[in-house]
Amino acid sequence: MFQNIDAAEEWLESWSAGVSEQAARAAQLSSRVASLTGKAESNDGSIRVTVGASGQVEKLELDDRVQRLRGADLAAEILGVMRKAQAKLSQQVAEEVQATVGADTETGRAVIHSFDTRFPQPAEDDQDGGGRHGR
Repeated sequence: MFQNIDAAEEWLESWSAGVSEQAARAAQLSSRVASLTGKAESNDGSIRVTVGASGQVEKLELDDRVQRLRGADLAAEILGVMRKAQAKLSQQVAEEVQATVGADTETGRAVIHSFDTRFPQPAEDDQDGGGRHGR
């Protein structure tokens, strides 16, 4: 494969540098993703949700207008806004992947797939963040 030991050493150094660069970009991606949040609100702004980097609800804000809703409708509204915030998080992750490791890399595809699978875009009738009960 190699004509001499110098060529082999040069190839090994080049390969090692490439691996180190990929690891550095993956670490940068991890750091960027860890600081992301997704935010969304209902059409009338009465429900606001912020989710953290793993999709967990970090903040839920309800104003007095939600008192007009029945319990089941309020729960559906909150879940719809939460899913919208998670989908926004997924979009932000995809942007960070593109900016760091690239969406066409094995790492990039795996990260994007993971977030898209866990936090898909809301159904068309749920785009308002509040489902069919949106105001």
